[in-house]
Amino acid sequence: MEKQAEYSQEHIDWMRQAMEQANKAEELGEVPIGAVIVKDGQVIATGYNLRETTKNAAAHAEMIAIEKACEKLGAWRLSECTLYVTLEPCPMCAGAIVQSRIPRVVYGATDPKAGCAGTLMNLLEESRFNHRSEVIAGCLADECGSQLTEFFRELRAAKKRKAIE
Repeated sequence: MEKQAEYSQEHIDWMRQAMEQANKAEELGEVPIGAVIVKDGQVIATGYNLRETTKNAAAHAEMIAIEKACEKLGAWRLSECTLYVTLEPCPMCAGAIVQSRIPRVVYGATDPKAGCAGTLMNLLEESRFNHRSEVIAGCLADECGSQLTEFFRELRAAKKRKAIE
């Protein structure tokens, strides 16, 4: 089951790095979601949302980070890594996490529309799969959620301004 409790300073520090990745997405006008993959206390891969930029539905932060981590390690199994992501993984990303054997996922904000790490369902800890990931939910949730809320608030305001012009 997902864990919500004390977060280690290490989890907080890595989540802040994921938030820096989210900032890069936001600078491009993308939904600000960022991910960091850590192995042996080192960042081995990062990613941020690039769906609009690439016109690719699969260009989620987690998917990009997983692909980079596999390239870096020369393997598809990421069994000694931890994924930090600012928003709860969607079904596609949860599937990629399970398939890549990532043993631990730490996420920030919950996703009430697509969250598959405990909100709508928990694909990461589904006992019927041959692999499961430990889920640590809510690390810096308020900060991660606020960034997304503010992004969409500004997007709606910009659309209203444009409609008035």
